[in-house]
Amino acid sequence: MADIIIIGGGPAGLAAAVAARKAGVQDILILERDHILGGILNQCIHNGFGLHTFKEELTGPEYADRYIRMVMAEKIPYKLDTMVIDINKDREVTFINREDGLQTVKAKAIILAMGCRERPRGALNIPGYRPAGIYTAGTAQRLMNIEGHMVGRKVVILGSGDIGLIMARRMTLEGAKVEVVAELMPYSGGLKRNIVQCLDDYGIPLKLSHTVTNIEGRDHVEGITIAQVDANRRPVPGTEEHYDADTLLLSCGLIPENELTRGIGASMNRVTSGPNVSDKLETDAEGVFACGNVLHVHDLVDYVSEEATLAGTNAAAFVQSGQKSAGRPVPLTAENGVRYTVPQTLDTENMNDQVVVRFRVADVYQNRSICVYYDDQKISSVRKKVLAPGEMEQVVLKKDSFKDYPDLKNIRICTEEA
Repeated sequence: MADIIIIGGGPAGLAAAVAARKAGVQDILILERDHILGGILNQCIHNGFGLHTFKEELTGPEYADRYIRMVMAEKIPYKLDTMVIDINKDREVTFINREDGLQTVKAKAIILAMGCRERPRGALNIPGYRPAGIYTAGTAQRLMNIEGHMVGRKVVILGSGDIGLIMARRMTLEGAKVEVVAELMPYSGGLKRNIVQCLDDYGIPLKLSHTVTNIEGRDHVEGITIAQVDANRRPVPGTEEHYDADTLLLSCGLIPENELTRGIGASMNRVTSGPNVSDKLETDAEGVFACGNVLHVHDLVDYVSEEATLAGTNAAAFVQSGQKSAGRPVPLTAENGVRYTVPQTLDTENMNDQVVVRFRVADVYQNRSICVYYDDQKISSVRKKVLAPGEMEQVVLKKDSFKDYPDLKNIRICTEEA
């Protein structure tokens, strides 16, 4: 029996564990499938982490180390090389490792912090053989930064997610020639700063509304053909461009790791591919909380840590009270250019003094306003010069703003012409 079991020892799991301990819960267990704590940050050796959380610029391993040291200082137990294979509705967690074998431990509360995985080539329907030289960007990052293997010399990258952009710079610095970054959508999926620092600074072209149409080579990649796509994302005949290449990196999106979440019966959000949660970050499976990239894909690890701290604090409160507090949950609705919101419901009676609602937009917009409506009443409007899908946005809702709306039925977050 444990008070709180945390599944995942990456930045989300570590921050949640520290927050739960500081909130007064002693019996905490972290389960991590890798051989070290820190998660994906261990292979992210570039800087840019920690500006919000620690007010200084750190590399990924340095950021992870800050939280690992906090876990060690709090003497929070953890198990490495441990795979969780099942969670049931009674909050019983079944896991396996070499030391303990197969074990089942019941928890008073569970925090899901499993992170996300990359979308593989098989999901992209690229024609051609299956030669060596095709990697997801994250796999290439691990091979280069942790295991010391150079994966290629002449590179084409499909997808302009942040990992792909960062790997374009990384491979260039190691002497490779990155021929082009092709992006299916008419906008980049990465942060603007990464486009500038990883592509523009090194003269690497970014071709929007392009995709890979052919991969040459049987045993190893020998060439890549890309083509422009139309409004229906179909290749336009006559726009093909050929590149001699020995490597194709795929940076085509991230998918939250939610097989365990589905198994416990939590309802899933079709846009985020993560669970629906309340403002406490509790799923509709009672006592099961979610945070970090397993909930929705973040662009900044600082926001992951902030979200995980909230999940850990709320999980501790659940353990100490033993049940949900009865309240009045109000649904949040994403409309007119806003793709989703996290959380999906907000308890206006029992919420914290303020709740941060995070979301992404559906397209690139210029001179738009982010608006919040309580039913049909506009509460706030903030003008933005540019909104882009690669940049997470947020609004802050304050508890005292609901006192004049006792019968509130819906909170709408949308974009409007400025």
